[in-house]
Amino acid sequence: IIQTGAVKLFLTDEDGGETLADFRGPGAVVGVLSAIRGGPANLSAETVEDTFAFRMPVAVFREIVESQPAVAQYFLKSFSEIYVSRAFGELRRRRVLPRSESSLPLFATKVGQTVRRPPVTVEMNTDIRCAAGIMAGEGVGSLLVKDPLGAIAGIITDKDLRRKVVAQGLDYGIPVAEIMSGPVRTIPESEDCFDALLTMMKHQIHHLAVEKKGHIVGVITSHDLMVLQGRSPFGLFSEIEHERTFTGLYELSKKIPLVIRPLIEEGAKAGSVGRMIAVLGEVLLDRVLSLLQEDMGPPPSPFCWLLLGSEARREQTFRTDQDNALVYLPPDGKIPGRSPDPELKRQAGDYFLRFGRLAIEHLVNCGYPPCPAEMMASNPRWNLEESGWSDFFRRIVNAPEPEQVLHATIFFDMRPGFGYNELGERIKAEAVRLASKNEVFLGFLARDCLRARPPLTFFKGFVVEKSGEHKNHLDLKGRGIMPFVDVARLLALRAGLTECNTLDRLTEVNRRGLLSDQLYSEAAEAFEFLSQIRLVHQLRLMESGRQPDNFMNPADLSELEKRTLKEAFGLVGALQSLVREEFHVQG
Repeated sequence: IIQTGAVKLFLTDEDGGETLADFRGPGAVVGVLSAIRGGPANLSAETVEDTFAFRMPVAVFREIVESQPAVAQYFLKSFSEIYVSRAFGELRRRRVLPRSESSLPLFATKVGQTVRRPPVTVEMNTDIRCAAGIMAGEGVGSLLVKDPLGAIAGIITDKDLRRKVVAQGLDYGIPVAEIMSGPVRTIPESEDCFDALLTMMKHQIHHLAVEKKGHIVGVITSHDLMVLQGRSPFGLFSEIEHERTFTGLYELSKKIPLVIRPLIEEGAKAGSVGRMIAVLGEVLLDRVLSLLQEDMGPPPSPFCWLLLGSEARREQTFRTDQDNALVYLPPDGKIPGRSPDPELKRQAGDYFLRFGRLAIEHLVNCGYPPCPAEMMASNPRWNLEESGWSDFFRRIVNAPEPEQVLHATIFFDMRPGFGYNELGERIKAEAVRLASKNEVFLGFLARDCLRARPPLTFFKGFVVEKSGEHKNHLDLKGRGIMPFVDVARLLALRAGLTECNTLDRLTEVNRRGLLSDQLYSEAAEAFEFLSQIRLVHQLRLMESGRQPDNFMNPADLSELEKRTLKEAFGLVGALQSLVREEFHVQG
């Protein structure tokens, strides 16, 4: 027990290098964990200044811990908080290294790669009112102005319209030649984006025309470069929101990892990162479905695109598989006492099924893989009228079969994603109401929660995959994260909650007394830590050119990470014990 001075705790690697784990000062203790566990210490300790400490025999300490519950509780609680906090810090420090300058997008991306469309041009005699209409219609912030021979003579921007026309009260009927800037600054498409940024800064401009073999092929803006840097999630959000083409959305979707990485570097936890990924994914979905309606024409009746699984829970990682569905009202369904015409009903079904299939294709092109089990709006089973969804949930809840329940759990992680949100909320509320009142169905869900065993041996060693592609790797999702998701869903349904997010579910069931304060706190921290390890693991795979997955080799972890991961896996067993007790499940 340190009275005065300071002690550092550290790990030494094979090369003699030190990894600092902690500094401890007056009032702190050293060696308690190894005393409780009855084994050697995992960390080395060394004083860093003149230090005076009290030394207590292990036998005496153990006697105090065993006889005084408050002392035991104090140390267990402090260990949980300290180790989880430091393990998060180590994840950020060791496993998400800052980018080297050579790998920054501004240096690695050529100007030509940022051009998504040909330039929009007007003649010199085009009046300002007409030019403003073209800019609004095309969704662009600048127009290139051509001379009578077809050469580019100048440029006008939305800034010119504000400062030169509106502010000065100019006549909207004068030609754009009166307000354009020229000559237009250009940059070869083979130059790095960093050079484009330097050019803009040097000349205090926000637009550059991009040249390829002597011809202007597009325009690059300062906003393009800001988004490319990956430091502005809001910038990318705005880009997606204003994109008017599917191909443009395909390209913008590739930038999502660029704005997510800095969040992880700067210390954001997995829950916050997942919400950011969800927000960007939803604005992308909004644009895809809006453009699709423009192509196909207005829908024959109100509908709602439903998000399922991790999308609904806002717990997505990089490029999560698609899980979605669609619900719609029958044509004329809102008119009391009137049955929809059979032909109109058939046409509505055809429209929404085609709509679902095309939407899934576009989302695949945006980098979201299709669901292997085809739980998507492109599948007629999950593209239904409201009455069809009501029948589905009544059938699943009132006559549950083990396999059906196993596959149906994803539909209790559901929320509206686009369209007539009230319709989606109505479907979800009915499903929760049915489930919360049916003890037999909840019993099936409870047994499902016990299927995945914590990947730990009796002696707290890791249980890894024994064969196949992921031999000697831990299944972070199936045996680590999903048990928390399943238990939180079960408890939330019992309480009649429509909330989807796992941490929010745990918070709410704790408030309602279905989960003790201690188990809630430990479970929330464990879930966050498992999610963080998974997120960082996937990021590293992507940056090495590999597909992200959920399987990690425990040999790649530090001792602190291994210890914290084992504690997190241990919480799975504690939650499953709660389920056995509360729902009277045997085994």
